[in-house]
Amino acid sequence: MSERITIAVQDYLKAIHALGGAERLVSPVEIAERLEVRAPSVTGMLKRLGEAGWIQYEPGRGARLTKEGVAQARRVIRRHRLVELFLTRVLGLDWSEVDTEADALEHAISPRLEKALADYLGEPLEDPHGHPIPTAAGTMTQRNLKSLDHFRAGQRVIIREVQDDNPERLKRWQSLGLIPGATVHFRSYQPLDDLFELEIGNQVIPLGSEGLAGLRGELVNARD
Repeated sequence: MSERITIAVQDYLKAIHALGGAERLVSPVEIAERLEVRAPSVTGMLKRLGEAGWIQYEPGRGARLTKEGVAQARRVIRRHRLVELFLTRVLGLDWSEVDTEADALEHAISPRLEKALADYLGEPLEDPHGHPIPTAAGTMTQRNLKSLDHFRAGQRVIIREVQDDNPERLKRWQSLGLIPGATVHFRSYQPLDDLFELEIGNQVIPLGSEGLAGLRGELVNARD
């Protein structure tokens, strides 16, 4: 690999992976939106990453991670999610605070510290937001999850993971009990008002699609 593993390279590989770039071509526009950068700078970086062998780059169409690119992206993801779990479980930080901290720390963790974190935490399977943690070998659990606003009345859904980049939404979901592992009963849906009536534990709450966006789950018994 001729391209050095800088923080920018790691951020790009992680972003492409998050957008599905291990399985498909991801467009420069998607990457620019994910990283909040201008499209011309994305094009230049993708060309460099392609020349270095981290991605398969098709000018004008997008990028897909190579085997080496997937492995490197998952190393960064693993460190990020281990840090998040350590910060919440050991240091007691709120789950709404740890994504930004982990973004900064993921680049500074050595393989030795990564192993120490994983050993201390018991080689965990998920981070505080329910996202799977890649193994040291780079394997990662694949799930067939749907956004909660895609479910309808009468269905019971178990929340598996939540989007972690909006602290205020995380605090709101936590206050409502919308956390990984919680079971939600969709009691009704009013399409004209885009309003769901959800039963969570012993409470019934109304939420619109926007309030559910970022929560992902599956039907109860979907794995049976």
